[in-house]
Amino acid sequence: MISHADYGYILIQALVALGFVGISLLGAHYLGPRQKDTTIEKNKNFECGIESEGDARTPFSIRYFLTAVLFVLFDIEIVFFYPYAVNFKEFGLAGFMAVLTFVSIFFVGFFYVLKRGALDWNK
Repeated sequence: MISHADYGYILIQALVALGFVGISLLGAHYLGPRQKDTTIEKNKNFECGIESEGDARTPFSIRYFLTAVLFVLFDIEIVFFYPYAVNFKEFGLAGFMAVLTFVSIFFVGFFYVLKRGALDWNK
């Protein structure tokens, strides 16, 4: 049960966090470097001695985004294994069957993605 004193600790933590953010922002503003000369040459993009070409808004293939979403999906699957790994003795056979069901659903999804060619870059 949370007492009224615990809310005071939460309030103190929030004030410390907000104070840190405020001090960081003010410190960066007053102690940071100043740009006095705003010539066009100084503000140009420069990367490894190569002049910039084209527009930054060139369209990317949807495969990059699809791969990122699939990576996140299968990466989150690994996160759900942690509670089972910590408590696998307490879960017993029922927990093991639940994990097998969970993994089999993701394997069906993985093989579907593989069959559709979503991970084939040469297509």
